Amino acid sequence: MIYLAPPTVRDAVADEHLIVARQGLVFINIPIRFDGPTEADFDAFSAALGGLADRRVLVHCQVNMRASSFVFLYRTIVLKDDPKKAYDAVEKVWVPEGSWRQLIDLELKKHHVDFEIL
Repeated sequence: MIYLAPPTVRDAVADEHLIVARQGLVFINIPIRFDGPTEADFDAFSAALGGLADRRVLVHCQVNMRASSFVFLYRTIVLKDDPKKAYDAVEKVWVPEGSWRQLIDLELKKHHVDFEIL
C-alpha cells in the first residue's frame, strides 16, 4: 500500500502503518503536500511503485487527487500507457489545477509525452 498524504492530515487513519503491517502488507508513506507536489515526490512514488511491480498495490490519499494524478503519470511515463486512456481515471475525480497541473505538465514534457489536459 502506498499512501500519498502526510499522516497528519485531517481524517487520516490513525496508526494506518501499524494496521497494514499487522495484515502482513507493505506500507509506504510518501507525504506529499497537497499545495506543493514536487518532482522528487513523483520520483519517490515511481521508485516505490516500481519496487513493488510484482505485487498488487493500493495507492491512496484522502480524496484520490494525489493518487489519481501520480498513477496517471506512472502509467503514462513508466508503463507507456495511452495518456488519454490513463487520464480517464483522473477525470473521474478532478481536473488538476495550480501546482498539480504544473507538475503534470512538467513531467509529461520532460518525458516527451504528448498530452495536454483540457
